[in-house]
Amino acid sequence: MMIKDTLIYVSKAIAFGLIMAAVIIIVMPFITGQSLTNGLFNRAVTSSNELSFATAVRRAAPAVVNIYSLSIDQRKPLKPSSLQGLGSGVIMSKEGYILTNYHVIKQADEIVVALQDGRKFTSEVVGSDPETDLAVLKIEGDNLPLVPLELDVPARVGDVVLAIGNPYNLGQTITQGIISATGRNGLSSGYLDFLQTDAAINAGNSGGALIDTTGQLVGINTAAFQIGNESGTHGISFAIPIKLAHSIMGKLIQDGRVIRGALGIGGEAVGPVMAQILNIPDLTGVLITSIDPVGPAARAKLKKRDVITHYEGEAIPGVAMLMDRIAETTPGKEVKLTIIREGKSYDVPVVIAEKPVHYN
Repeated sequence: MMIKDTLIYVSKAIAFGLIMAAVIIIVMPFITGQSLTNGLFNRAVTSSNELSFATAVRRAAPAVVNIYSLSIDQRKPLKPSSLQGLGSGVIMSKEGYILTNYHVIKQADEIVVALQDGRKFTSEVVGSDPETDLAVLKIEGDNLPLVPLELDVPARVGDVVLAIGNPYNLGQTITQGIISATGRNGLSSGYLDFLQTDAAINAGNSGGALIDTTGQLVGINTAAFQIGNESGTHGISFAIPIKLAHSIMGKLIQDGRVIRGALGIGGEAVGPVMAQILNIPDLTGVLITSIDPVGPAARAKLKKRDVITHYEGEAIPGVAMLMDRIAETTPGKEVKLTIIREGKSYDVPVVIAEKPVHYN
């Protein structure tokens, strides 16, 4: 009898405990705003997974190389070569093509590329483009590490990024930040779009990789914002978007230079005042403000204050788009411009010339 009573008592206690547990699970969400089990699960996940970009770095870092630019003193040719500059580069293909900045290698007599696995190679310059501050090098080697690449996924404002390079010749270093802005321009070219980031890009990082948190290459590091002769970082650095850099690389490999079209004009976007003066309120386009006297525009009888509204039938809303279309046109091709002159519309044929390259 005593055993029976004991079992009944224990059963009641267990049942009471289960009921109370069920009540707590049901009531707690209304009190705390989340389920008890989810809260415990979230705390477990938080404690077991630390924020880390180690996987992304392992994927991309081996393909980021150190570039040593050596210069020979012509007055003392027997003197050992002196270090002219330091920079970084990114291995882009199994054939050994490397993207870097033009300013890293422009004055070098000999260029040495050092991989993270300890191998060193002398390299040749395949081609350079001062306008975008890009250059392509080539090395001969086997089993070269390649950087992950996805050209159709552009970087977005707010994306977390990592800058990989060789700042101050300290060895490979990783800095972290976010994409602060896209479409920045006016540094090495008036119409070149840059990615702006607060990831530190110091001397020696130039030509290195800007990657996302999966290790994909999103840009080529190129410059840090400075005021006057100040050194150091202000949290404003720039990288060339990889889609643009990859396109320039292809042209340099093919031709050794980037062949761009030129019209021989300077211009500005049509504003409300000019539209009102021309009595065309909804006018958009590019107002010609200067003309090269020996350029294609002058030969086609274009004039200052003409407004270019269409290029080969495509509406032109601003200067950047017009300059892009001109640059992409093969020199020697005749194109049709639609212009507004003194309130009237005209179609003008123009033969595009080649834009000269200035290596400095």
